[in-house]
Amino acid sequence: MSFFNSHLGEFAALLTALFWTVTSLSFESASHKIGSVAVNILRLLIGFAFLSVFTLINRGYILPIDATYENWLWLSLSGLVGFVFGDLFLFKSYTMIGSRFSMLIMTLVPPITAFFSFLILGERLTLFHYLGMTLTFSGIAMAIFSRSAKGEKLSLKLAPRGILYAFGGAVGQALGLVLSKFGMKDYDPFAATQIRIIAGIFGYTMLVTVLVRWKSVVKATRNKEGMLLTSLGAFFGPFLGVSFSLVAVKYTEAGIASTIMALVPVFIILPAVFLFKQKVTLTEMLGALVSVAGVALFFL
Repeated sequence: MSFFNSHLGEFAALLTALFWTVTSLSFESASHKIGSVAVNILRLLIGFAFLSVFTLINRGYILPIDATYENWLWLSLSGLVGFVFGDLFLFKSYTMIGSRFSMLIMTLVPPITAFFSFLILGERLTLFHYLGMTLTFSGIAMAIFSRSAKGEKLSLKLAPRGILYAFGGAVGQALGLVLSKFGMKDYDPFAATQIRIIAGIFGYTMLVTVLVRWKSVVKATRNKEGMLLTSLGAFFGPFLGVSFSLVAVKYTEAGIASTIMALVPVFIILPAVFLFKQKVTLTEMLGALVSVAGVALFFL
């Protein structure tokens, strides 16, 4: 039990990666049915509903009314940076350079997180931690590169703007996580997630209004299968996944938590085999083993 308690943050990060694996598969399918803009705002609204019920039962508050001004300020900023700007840049990069290359650039999230956590929180990682981080995202990169999408050729002729958007997505995710830890302090992680989601809903409301997409969002709510998939993704994403990511950064360094949470592309391999009958390459298996070895170093 003492081993579990001493590595509570690392275990929470591992659970976050598992939750986000279910989320990615759910949201990918939902986006094909009701569109990514609708999925983005609906996932936050549904996630907020799950969180509100949970915090009412767990804390006696349906809303985070006991949060301080500082909690609200920094957690709201982290919600805008992570949920809105980070995700928008990432989704935009998908359309310009493809998901595979975008995900490869997203493996930079752990070192960027470590950099921001050093600047903002004063956290320092050991050489041993950096070794684990390097092994982990090297393995993730191997797994991503071995999975060639249909009709997508490996080429270095990538749109510079697409690379910048993907890098912006990585910075948004990293900075959002560090600002969450800075703003949360000793506050409840689930209530802290509520504040982040409120800011995210505000950001997407403005975006959907500017883009004049409310008709498509309302239409999406009538698609039963799309809503079921979005609800599943919201349960494991904005509700469980994001909340556990805050538990992770509360009990361990942000750089370590971010590295473990980046295992999603590796965890997706098994569902891809059993659900979508995709073949696993030797490089993917080696990449997965290297990633697991890297994460294991954080538990030593």
